[in-house]
Amino acid sequence: MELASYADYAVRLVNTEEPERGTDALVTVEAVRALSGRPDSRTAQLAEAADLPRLRAVRARLRAVFEAAAAGSPVRAVDLLNGLLSEYPVSPQVSGHDYLDESGNPRWHLHLADNAPSATANYTAVACMGLAIQLTELGADRLGICQAAPCRNAYLDTSTNRSRRYCSDRCATRANVAAYRARKKQEAAARQEAASATG
Repeated sequence: MELASYADYAVRLVNTEEPERGTDALVTVEAVRALSGRPDSRTAQLAEAADLPRLRAVRARLRAVFEAAAAGSPVRAVDLLNGLLSEYPVSPQVSGHDYLDESGNPRWHLHLADNAPSATANYTAVACMGLAIQLTELGADRLGICQAAPCRNAYLDTSTNRSRRYCSDRCATRANVAAYRARKKQEAAARQEAASATG
């Protein structure tokens, strides 16, 4: 797995909560197990009820990283991320499981934090390292918070022109439709006012 792809772990964790809507999907051990997307992952194997409050605390700190970056404060975003990286260090290991080349030999790749003592430590180390790689390769301005109210989900902008403003096509469409309706309403009000002034 490409290490930068682990940044999606940070996005997934942050987006388990929608504070503007008052929803939180991180309420069961099964939700912790589902975070990594693989039932055989170390996070899934280690998950227990004690990880719920720990991961919620990490989630708040990761959201702050995304919010700082989205607000144009890259130094603050990096400081916050560095705090998490020092608290949840990675433990890289070379692995060749499940990936064989055309000769039948393992294709070696890195795994991160597979020997962490808890699901929280494992997941957080991987998520933060992936986010750090993404940030250093693409820049802090590639970390965003969806501008469609009330969404506020985190996202990684991988567009070629750095133009992403929404977490999904659904939010972009919803925001564009709302803006269109607001313009039409404003135009109708202006026409009504002009008609009243001449009439």
